[in-house]
Amino acid sequence: DRYWIATVQEAAGKAIEWLIDNVVYPEDGMLEDGPRPADALERLNALAESAPPGSNGVLFAPWLNGERSPVANANLRGGFHGLSLATTRCDLVRSVLEGVAHNARWLLEASEAFLGESFGELRGVGGGAVSDLWCQIHADVMNRPIHRIDQPLMATVRGAALFAGLSLGLIGEDDIASSVPVERVFRPDPATRRVYDGMYAEFVRLHKIEAKMYSRLAKLR
Repeated sequence: DRYWIATVQEAAGKAIEWLIDNVVYPEDGMLEDGPRPADALERLNALAESAPPGSNGVLFAPWLNGERSPVANANLRGGFHGLSLATTRCDLVRSVLEGVAHNARWLLEASEAFLGESFGELRGVGGGAVSDLWCQIHADVMNRPIHRIDQPLMATVRGAALFAGLSLGLIGEDDIASSVPVERVFRPDPATRRVYDGMYAEFVRLHKIEAKMYSRLAKLR
């Protein structure tokens, strides 16, 4: 007798893979002889940390495969906005991390509007949560504390086990929270509020401004 509220980004982690494979490392010949390097995310973090919050005015739309929510439009496409001759590779990398976070804020606000209340503080799980920088960017963009759980890559396995235990009556709902320890909390930095709120306001306008263009371009593909 309950509902599950789910919102999905078509390209979040996949946007990072695209960045690595097509923008950051190809000219170095890193990907010619095998898979992307194991330390690729750490190397991206190092580049992104060299750019300031807001990526010097570069805004990235992560709709590399269209989008399903909070708007359903398979024709939407990704893009870098605000590029100039002064734009650096560090700006581009950070803007992708920020663009995914802007999309997450968009999904969060739509979900809370549907629910009629705030989710409050959030949990960070999955591969992206391994990055301290990306967790902090999400906290800053979304203006919410992000609680990164211990061993975030194991979230799906842990969740399946907890669901099984709950279904079999081995644990109760009150036992779940204590079974998922928090490793670190990332809190919003007030100093980033002005730039991220401004960038986000432009982000949510993009799909409306460019929707007809995306439809026309889709006919040419």
